Amino acid sequence: MPHAYEPHLLSIALDRSRAELREKYAGELPAIRSLTTLPLHPHVTFFIGENGSGKSTLLEAIAVAEGFNAEGGSRSFNFATMESHADLYKWVRLVRSTRGRRRSDGFFLRAESFYNVISEIERLGVRGAYGPRSYHDQSHGESFLELLTNRLRGDGLYLFDEPEAALSPQRQLAFLVALDELVQRESQFIIATHSPIIMAYPNAAIYEFTPAGIRRVAYRDTEHFRVMHAFLESPERSLRLLLEGDDDSDGARDG
Repeated sequence: MPHAYEPHLLSIALDRSRAELREKYAGELPAIRSLTTLPLHPHVTFFIGENGSGKSTLLEAIAVAEGFNAEGGSRSFNFATMESHADLYKWVRLVRSTRGRRRSDGFFLRAESFYNVISEIERLGVRGAYGPRSYHDQSHGESFLELLTNRLRGDGLYLFDEPEAALSPQRQLAFLVALDELVQRESQFIIATHSPIIMAYPNAAIYEFTPAGIRRVAYRDTEHFRVMHAFLESPERSLRLLLEGDDDSDGARDG
C-alpha cells in the first residue's frame, strides 16, 4: 500500500469570473456546467464517462493550467501541430499543496497526439532521458511503456488521457504495475480512461462525468465494470441478445 504523503494538487476549481471563453462549448458541457470544486485523490484520480462527456476536455484544461503543452509532453515542451484545444483552462484554479508549489517532475500524455510528442523528443535530441531506443522504432504500446518506465522519475504530477489506446490487456496490467511503482515514489496521477482494467487500481477516486454533473462512484458501480462483467460472464448470451435485436429490426425493415 502507498504510504501517506502530501499530494501535488489538493483540488481543482472552476472560477467563471476569470475570463470570457472563446470556445463556449467547453463550459456548457453538462458535466462541467455545474462544477465548482473537485477534490483530488492524493494518489490517483480517474475521470470516466461517455465519449463527449467532457472528461478529456477538463483533463486538458488542468494540464494547460499547470503549464503543460496542450498536445502533451513535459512542462518544457512548446510545440503545436494544430491549435485545437479549448480555452477552459482560463477558468481553472489549481489548489496546490505546499509541496505542489515547488516544481517537480511532470508529464501530460494523450493518446491522440503521442506520435507528435515522440517526434518532438527526436527533434529536440533529448532521447537519452526517454530510453535507449527511438520510440519511432517501437510499437505504440512499447514506446508508451518505455516512456513510463524510463522518463517518469517519480515525485511528480502525471496526467494521462486514455492510455489504454496504446495497450493490450496484458500491457494494461503492466501499466498498473508501473503506475503503482510511481505512486510509491510519491507521484500523483489524473487519468481519463474507458478501461475497466486500468480504473481497477485500488488507491484511487473515480469521478463519473454524467449529464447530471460529476459524481464519485465505486469501481463496481461503474457502467464499465458492469457491462464488461456481464459480457464476460456470458458472451454468447450477450451477443445473442444484441445481434438478434438487430436481426429483428432488419426483418421489420425488409417487410
